[in-house]
Amino acid sequence: QVQLVESGGGLVQPGGSLSLSCAVSGSIVSRYAMEWYRQAPGKQREFVARLYSGDITYYSDSVKSRFTITRDNANNTLYLQMTSLKSEATAVYYCSVFMSAHQFWGQGTQVTVSS
Repeated sequence: QVQLVESGGGLVQPGGSLSLSCAVSGSIVSRYAMEWYRQAPGKQREFVARLYSGDITYYSDSVKSRFTITRDNANNTLYLQMTSLKSEATAVYYCSVFMSAHQFWGQGTQVTVSS
């Protein structure tokens, strides 16, 4: 079974930083492109960042230069380092992988940016 478990969400002040983690089953994180998405209340789920095999990255314009996606192959973990957080970053953050013709999602972790 493919499993993805996000963690690290919480409350952070505007301008602050937060790092999210996604524990992935097996060696999936080292073999497939991994992604982060987020969904704010009442809004559609939106793409945040992607990490391709070969460590090529791609970011949405809204988070570029402030968010960094990385992976730790030895620990089968995907990360999202977030800095200079704005209130609009408040959302449930999900990690994801596409494999075997299916899109797999974690349960999500809540990030709230507020003073």
